[in-house]
Amino acid sequence: MNNAAHNIYIHVPYCMSKCNYCAFFSRACANPDWGKYTATICNEISDWGNRLGKTDVPTVFFGGGTPSLMPTECCEKILTTIRQNFNVADNAEITLESNPGTLNKNKLQQMQDIGINRLSVGVQSLDDERLLFLGRRHTANDALNLLTAAQDFGMRVSADFIYGLPGDDAKYTEKLCNQINTLGLQHCSLYELTIEPGTPFGKMNLNMPDNNEMAQMYVTIENTLNLARYEVSNYAAIGQECAHNQNVWDGQPYVGIGQGAAGRVLHNGIWYEQMGANERYVPMTNNARATEKIITGMRTIRGCKLTDDVKQIIDTEWIMSHTDLVQISNNHIHATTRGMLVLDDIILNMVK
Repeated sequence: MNNAAHNIYIHVPYCMSKCNYCAFFSRACANPDWGKYTATICNEISDWGNRLGKTDVPTVFFGGGTPSLMPTECCEKILTTIRQNFNVADNAEITLESNPGTLNKNKLQQMQDIGINRLSVGVQSLDDERLLFLGRRHTANDALNLLTAAQDFGMRVSADFIYGLPGDDAKYTEKLCNQINTLGLQHCSLYELTIEPGTPFGKMNLNMPDNNEMAQMYVTIENTLNLARYEVSNYAAIGQECAHNQNVWDGQPYVGIGQGAAGRVLHNGIWYEQMGANERYVPMTNNARATEKIITGMRTIRGCKLTDDVKQIIDTEWIMSHTDLVQISNNHIHATTRGMLVLDDIILNMVK
């Protein structure tokens, strides 16, 4: 049996320092052993190539951590190993997450030369005081310089921002969106600040905006940003959506490579929950995988495709009685604008 195309996620766990809000699997390490890391990742890639066969790979995504800390030659070895073990499309989207201050123009040019064609920049704020509060190591000017350099090189560029900090309101969010509108971006992500246990912010008694204020900020983004929302936190010009994330949200298979990286592998017609190389690899029931498809698909504006496994677990009667929140069209089930504000509740109710 020929296996389906698989997207590939490469986890790079190292950062210069941990940000105050970060609960991701990462660790501060100024001088990691990049040779050892690269060898481990390449071995994992080869193992997956042996297991899945030379399947198609439409996207590769280097996430972290801070992947832009990685030496160019390490990134090149990893991409070469992927190409040796899989059929990487000529037009494959290959994304590198980055932080300002970790890439100069020379290294950025080198990354482009080895195949990186999309850069995701962790800007987080255009205000230096907010950057200090968040625990970022760069300035707003550092971020603007990196965005400009990547745009000048003709790379596809995305930028991440965080809103909903203590003291933020709809007026501030409108100001942020108007600033973003001047940057010439074709894609950006705006994430609501969430306080996670175990983080520095989790140990502070922060006076956060309440749910109504957060909802007002969310609506303000929709009304102010000149890019269209295509997922709960992601905005893009037409055709500039992140293909890797879209494929994952749509329920396509993907392999997670690196310690702590998760995947959903489709092997010989069976879905597997995968974590790292040998941490976890277990078959999933059709209902469990269908539920995941609903959870990720409903985050997008186009919604979740009504495949047979999804149809079996949704409560059609509840959906038809709540058309103000959720609707069915073009063989997809999707949340309305109002429904996006209460998405978690919708998913709980619509799954049997």
